[in-house]
Amino acid sequence: MFFTLLKIELEKIFKKGRSFIGFIAIGILVPIIQIAMYSEGNDYFNMFTQTLQQQFDFSGNLLNGYLIAFIVLQSLFVHIPLLVSLIAGDMLAGEAIAGTFRILLIRPVSRFQVISAKFIAAQIYTLLLILWMSVLSMGLSVLFFGKGELFIVASTITILPQDDILWRFLLAYFYGFLSMSTVASVAFFFSGLVENSIGPIVSTMAVIIVFTIISSLDAGFIKAIKPFLFTNHLIGWRYLFEQTIDSFRILQSAIILFMHSILLFALSVYYLHKKDIMT
Repeated sequence: MFFTLLKIELEKIFKKGRSFIGFIAIGILVPIIQIAMYSEGNDYFNMFTQTLQQQFDFSGNLLNGYLIAFIVLQSLFVHIPLLVSLIAGDMLAGEAIAGTFRILLIRPVSRFQVISAKFIAAQIYTLLLILWMSVLSMGLSVLFFGKGELFIVASTITILPQDDILWRFLLAYFYGFLSMSTVASVAFFFSGLVENSIGPIVSTMAVIIVFTIISSLDAGFIKAIKPFLFTNHLIGWRYLFEQTIDSFRILQSAIILFMHSILLFALSVYYLHKKDIMT
């Protein structure tokens, strides 16, 4: 029965036009970034390495598919939370708007099963969105720009050899799913609190913005809670591209994100189990 519920929820998601906004947006944005890098990439690379080129000689295909995929990954993770909350925020609120929640619950299934099916369906949608992004960003970039060493200029300069890159991207995309899964959980929780689809989206983005601002402050009590704010761990995938990977740090961040998702799901179940649904 549960898998039937899950199938129904997935069908509901993909019957709505808004569900394809995220896929279309990524399908447009990724090629635009790749085209821009294809035409202006050398100028972009030279601008960031101008000082270094005065001291070192660069050789090889440094403006390659891996670098483009890395740039795309950084660029799109600013926008994906909105695309994810667009769907996750409608999972419960959409039923309230349509007046179908009560009808849904008179079926011979528990509220827990209904809520679980909706929650997992939202997570599957998030996974598909990340997979779509990974195929476009990595697949097309490598196809058009080729392979080579990954040259990253941040607070430090990192050069990763070609045979030490792919597994890092695979883990980065998995970590990215974990990050966006947490965002989806936040939107899902707000979706159960209100009876409109805009509220959960706005609330989720507001929480991300507020928590991000808090994370940038250095007050004593903020330093104490900062490690537990999920926004402080959303871009933890970047640690996978350090020369020496701090596995403990990445695992710790992943666990915190996962625990946020579980807690938000539990709160959603608790609230909706107690809620008197009249329509």
